[in-house]
Amino acid sequence: MGVCGGVCAWLCGLVLVMAGWALDEGAGLQLPGDYSISGLFPLHNSNSSMSDLPALASCEEGVSNKHGYHLIQAMRLAVEEINNGTRDKSLLPGVTLGYQAYDICSLPASVLATLDLLGQQYQRGAGTGVKGDTGSVAVIGPDSSSYTFTPAALLGAYLVPQISYEASNEMLSNKYLYPSFFRTIPSDKNQVAAMLQLLVRFQWTWIALLGSDNDYGLQGMRSLFEQADQSGVCIAYQAVIPKLTQDNSNIMNNIVQGILKTKVNTIVVFSSKRIVSGFFPFVIQQNVTGKVWIGTEDWSVATLVSDIPGIQTIGTVLGMSIKYAAIPQLKEFESQTLVSTQQSNTSGFPNGTMDMCVECLQHTNLYSLATNNFPLEKYDITSAFNVYTAVYAVAHALHQCLGCDSGECQNTDVQPWQLLPWLKKVRFSVENRSVYFDQNGDPPTGYDIVTWIWRGPAWSLRVVGSYTPDSTELTVNATQIEWISSSGTAPPSRCSPDCPAGHMKLQKGQHKCCFDCMPCPAATFLNKSGPTMCQLCPPLHWAPTKSEMCLNRTVLLLAWDAPLSIILLVFLALTMLLTLSSGLIFLLNLDTPVAKSAGGRTCLLMLAALTVAAASALCHFGHPSGLACILKQPLFIISFTICMACVTVRAVQVVCIFKLASKLPRAYDTWAKNRGAEFTILLLTVIVLLISVLRVSLDPPYPSQDLDFYPDSIVIECSHTMSPGAMTELAYLSLLSMICFFFSYMGKDLPANYNEAKCVTFSLMVYMISWVSFFTVYFISREQFSMAMHVLAIVSSVLGLLFGYFLPKIYIIVLRPQMNTTAHFQNCIQMYTMNKQ
Repeated sequence: MGVCGGVCAWLCGLVLVMAGWALDEGAGLQLPGDYSISGLFPLHNSNSSMSDLPALASCEEGVSNKHGYHLIQAMRLAVEEINNGTRDKSLLPGVTLGYQAYDICSLPASVLATLDLLGQQYQRGAGTGVKGDTGSVAVIGPDSSSYTFTPAALLGAYLVPQISYEASNEMLSNKYLYPSFFRTIPSDKNQVAAMLQLLVRFQWTWIALLGSDNDYGLQGMRSLFEQADQSGVCIAYQAVIPKLTQDNSNIMNNIVQGILKTKVNTIVVFSSKRIVSGFFPFVIQQNVTGKVWIGTEDWSVATLVSDIPGIQTIGTVLGMSIKYAAIPQLKEFESQTLVSTQQSNTSGFPNGTMDMCVECLQHTNLYSLATNNFPLEKYDITSAFNVYTAVYAVAHALHQCLGCDSGECQNTDVQPWQLLPWLKKVRFSVENRSVYFDQNGDPPTGYDIVTWIWRGPAWSLRVVGSYTPDSTELTVNATQIEWISSSGTAPPSRCSPDCPAGHMKLQKGQHKCCFDCMPCPAATFLNKSGPTMCQLCPPLHWAPTKSEMCLNRTVLLLAWDAPLSIILLVFLALTMLLTLSSGLIFLLNLDTPVAKSAGGRTCLLMLAALTVAAASALCHFGHPSGLACILKQPLFIISFTICMACVTVRAVQVVCIFKLASKLPRAYDTWAKNRGAEFTILLLTVIVLLISVLRVSLDPPYPSQDLDFYPDSIVIECSHTMSPGAMTELAYLSLLSMICFFFSYMGKDLPANYNEAKCVTFSLMVYMISWVSFFTVYFISREQFSMAMHVLAIVSSVLGLLFGYFLPKIYIIVLRPQMNTTAHFQNCIQMYTMNKQ
């Protein structure tokens, strides 16, 4: 640090000596004091550039800068208040502040003023300086980012505290490059964030972006460009605004044409007021109207721009403005300055101020500026307050550095680097506003959102919102904005209109703001605040086409309390009542000829099996359980198989008695005597039982939710309804039914009491029709109706066998007892035998 600083100072001295300038004559506008502050203010405007170094034109050759005049007066006012204890008597007791001011009329002037300050620091370090006269503990200024980068880098090498009041470039917050830089104006980082939120607030996503050809504009434009995409803003056109010269007229016109060709209605102009003031005449000349111009704090509140003839025709202007804070006593102070300088008419500065001419840095006569009676506008007041607070920040840091809290300050020499850590810690209030610096040296100040108001040729500003960097929130009262557009409302600025609800965006071209709209297909949705691609609904939800949200699927099952279920349950209860009552009738008449001819005790087994088969339908109601899924099909298949086996065995017995017994007497006798009927029924039942057990063991059914059959419904059922094992069970039962029908049909010519062909045919027909109907419906529908069809197929099968096989016999037992006699049966057999003969 010491070597670097020495080399830097030596180079500074060398440059100035080569130019023939002496550093020991002072530096412009000065006030002696115990400790001095340097101020860099634009008291004139000059067209000098870096190429002019070290030959610098006189600042007074330029145009007087009224804004800079108010800034230097704010510094002088703050120093006077601190020295006199006007605002706070406890601040720096017994210590006086001095200052030395430089007219920063150009970039070269800013650089050379910094070199002069560093030369003073070098002299002071060498022991040739005098406390309070040749060395400053801090620097206030310069006014713009372009004029600040070089001074901030040079002063940072010596850790000389520097507080700018208008340099807002966010790169200056880099403490590695500019370790001693502070500012009382917000960083452009916050301004960019506020601009983007303003664009989002009014849904201006298709914009043009312009930036001035300097550090302020280029960095701001770059930062906004990099962050625009994250906010959903597309930059259709961007350009750099050059300084106004005759050679740049075509560039200006081309920029305006570029804005018109892209058909944007919102233009963000990140520019300094000096450069943009040369651009807007070209906008007016090409009759650009009805646009929205979003400006930075530098030009949106400046009369340099608002005073351009015809500027009110360009459209609506919205801009950033540093939050307004007034210094009530500034106007009176400036008036007193003019009176005092008129009375003294010497140096141009009261209270011991000297107007010394240092040839290298030019000389400025404050009295000549004061005689202009510059108006004190809102823009000037806001910037003057930034200067005012910067001086007080230095004073509070010096107060702590000198240990003045005890009521008496230490009489010690203070080097700038010693003041730096105290400046980082300052926290105080001025005009009810808290002043402190964050880790980057930036203040907590936010922005006001302002709009231009025109009443004829009269221009004014209206605050319509605010932005606070701490909470990063933007508030805007749109009703306070007077839109200058054909509709009288905020003009849209979008490449493509918003898609309707439930439509996704298909990007066209390179900008994501330009797109076509496509409806979301079924089972997908697109929330307006979500991504641009349609999203699949969760498994238990669904969505129709063009949907912006998913809906709950309809649950399909036979609920116990559903009207259809109640009807089925009543029907099922009646069926079971019929099977049980039929079983009771047969039990009471088991020894009668009709009961014996029907199968005797086998009928009781059949009716019990039919009751169980009917009861299996109860497994189809409500949410299925694991046990219900395992039992419902095997319970019906096994019980109905027992019935069909009994009917088949009985048909075989009758056929054998009347037609085969005489032909195979020994075979039939053996089968009859060895309980062949019972073993046959048992064998047929065991086969189907083994099939069912094997199926349940290898591929057990379980409660499942079918999400594929219907896009908007959930079918609650048991799994594996159509599995190979389940189909094997049904195929076995169907085969047994066909065998039963075959033997029953063989006995179609037997005596009426033993002829079961018609009855069995009827029963099997009902059974086949019921199950064919169910499977037909099941393959095309899984709604409650198809579930009810499953129950009806079970009940119909039971009723078909009950009505076809048992009802005729019950009819005889109950209503025609005369036919339920041995004589009647023998008579029928005799008639059959006579007919055969």
